[in-house]
Amino acid sequence: MSRKQPFQSRISVRFNDIDAMGHVNNAVIFTYFEEGRKALFYDAFRESVPGGFNFMVAHLECDYILPVRLEDRLLLTMWVTAIGTKSFGLAYALMDEADANRIFAKGSSVQVCYDYRQRQSVPVPQTLKKALLAYHLPS
Repeated sequence: MSRKQPFQSRISVRFNDIDAMGHVNNAVIFTYFEEGRKALFYDAFRESVPGGFNFMVAHLECDYILPVRLEDRLLLTMWVTAIGTKSFGLAYALMDEADANRIFAKGSSVQVCYDYRQRQSVPVPQTLKKALLAYHLPS
């Protein structure tokens, strides 16, 4: 894989994502990021079970730019920002599917590779590193 481009995933706004103010609750944006990570790893590995993801989120942040409403059609763009010895970074841009200039939120996360049996961090496996490189667009 040498495409070196962001990964994109459509995100559906569900009725229960909306809060009393009529927009998507701030905590739900993190769920959208999580859904994007799930889609990215399915695309890279055809893996969809939790046990197939040998990493944990160590850091997650978000800047809220515009409120998301029920009628909005969303596109989440993601890319790898860094690949370290035991961790990797992702960046997120949640935007209007029809207008990429209309950005609702931006965020980033750091994932640490982890052996759940040994209960310790481990080096990024070569297969994961190779898959991540396809989406690596350093900031």
